[in-house]
Amino acid sequence: MGTVRRPGAYVCGIDAAMDVIGGKWKVLILWALNEQVCRFGELRRLVPGITEKVLTSHLRELEDDGIVHRTVHAEVPPRVEYSLTPLGYALNEALGPLGAWGREHVLGQGAPEGGPGGPEGVPGTRNPDATAGRVPADCAGDS
Repeated sequence: MGTVRRPGAYVCGIDAAMDVIGGKWKVLILWALNEQVCRFGELRRLVPGITEKVLTSHLRELEDDGIVHRTVHAEVPPRVEYSLTPLGYALNEALGPLGAWGREHVLGQGAPEGGPGGPEGVPGTRNPDATAGRVPADCAGDS
């Protein structure tokens, strides 16, 4: 089952990108996978509020778009892990400035100064809160 694309040509690059990452949850899934390889249950905990049905659907769409890689391990019980492809990492890098804009202009936190590993919460950098299974500071309270 492939992703159903909007009919007609894209107006610009942002239009095309938004077709890939559109919706409430996809960017949060991308953020979680940027931090670590995750199993389905881990992703569900890292993206609070998402239903199993929506998470499954979004993961399939992101896989069809070449953003997420799904690895099935031949074990009993079966183990499935999700990770970003190089295209997914590149997309997260492009979303970094959008996150900084949101922190500064919507949350009123201002752009953070760089610390060890780069600015907190910017895709492409590591955030110890996420790897411990906690909701990232950027996303706390967003739903």
